Amino acid sequence: MKKNMHIETKVIHLGGDADPVTGSIMPAIHQTSTYVQKSPGKHQGYEYTRSHNPTRTRLEECLAGLENAKYCLTTASGMSCITLIIQSIPKGRKILCGDDVYGGTNRLLSKVFGDHYETNFIDTTDLKAVEKGLKEDRPYLLWLETPTNPMLKISDIKKISKLCKKYKALLVVDNTFMSPIFQRPMDLGADIVVHSLTKYINGHSDVVGGAMMMNSKKIYDELWFLQNSIGPSQSPFDSWLVLRGVKTLAIRMKAHEENAIKVAKFLSKHKSVEKVIYPGLKNHPHHSLAKKQMSGFGGMISFYIKGGLKESRKFLQKIKVFKLAESLGGVESLANHPAIMTHASVPLKMRKELGISDNLVRLSVGIENIEDILSDLDNAL
Repeated sequence: MKKNMHIETKVIHLGGDADPVTGSIMPAIHQTSTYVQKSPGKHQGYEYTRSHNPTRTRLEECLAGLENAKYCLTTASGMSCITLIIQSIPKGRKILCGDDVYGGTNRLLSKVFGDHYETNFIDTTDLKAVEKGLKEDRPYLLWLETPTNPMLKISDIKKISKLCKKYKALLVVDNTFMSPIFQRPMDLGADIVVHSLTKYINGHSDVVGGAMMMNSKKIYDELWFLQNSIGPSQSPFDSWLVLRGVKTLAIRMKAHEENAIKVAKFLSKHKSVEKVIYPGLKNHPHHSLAKKQMSGFGGMISFYIKGGLKESRKFLQKIKVFKLAESLGGVESLANHPAIMTHASVPLKMRKELGISDNLVRLSVGIENIEDILSDLDNAL
């Protein structure tokens, strides 16, 4: 029955069955490191919390259901999630990755694993470039962000999935910006879907975590083996916090989007703004694709202030409702300077090519009263 529920109901009820012992409507926090066994090797499904934990199991069941996947693994951070996937790649195989991805992803692929795997960065909005890369490199996997961070480019998941299957490459989609509320890559052909739970899914800026969902038992077993061996598992308490946060995901995402659309339109008409990038605006180059594969446009906006670093600094120092901080997806509005903050590790040449200049600002529009948000932006600008 739960499979047929609407997602607004799923976020509340998946993984949320009443406790069978006490009847508690909220899941227990199984804050334990180990579990008593009846005899050697005979246990009740749990041996050690690095491997499995009942609270984490509930969260994984919930997240798998939201992405219409069979399996889910949660990790200590979004980056540890990405690390496990990279660790699963056979030595000597190549990686194809979108050119405009989170700076930490770029750093991990380029600087941490650069000596182990060759990664080629391409514009994934260009299907010809995608096919050329798949045909020439024969990569083990293609890493895709859509919308991208921070330029909010939209790539066609369904068409890229077909190309990946043609050339026998796994398709991994980072769905952090949209959450399962506005986009479900598994339904469009992705092999693995990745989330930073730190962001929208938890939504309260008090947890760091990651998650990956998949339908393949083989992929799940490989990644669970690595997680259990290397150890970046999510803690019971953080799992419980995300279970609590996810219950309001549907209404939060709609509130984020409602405010973001108004902010994008406001900024588009402001005399101190050079350009606004938001998939919900009709002038966004991939607006039609966004409407087709997403059910909402999200709460992320990037825009160019007229001027340079001096003007950007002034703006970011004057904001009050918005807070200058890294991260995104919390209930509070955040502003970020990608070139100095989240994407500082991306090579300067690549930043320039992507358009990540000194006057680019990224906003994570929160769910405060829209009049307060607009007044804050107007005053700072």
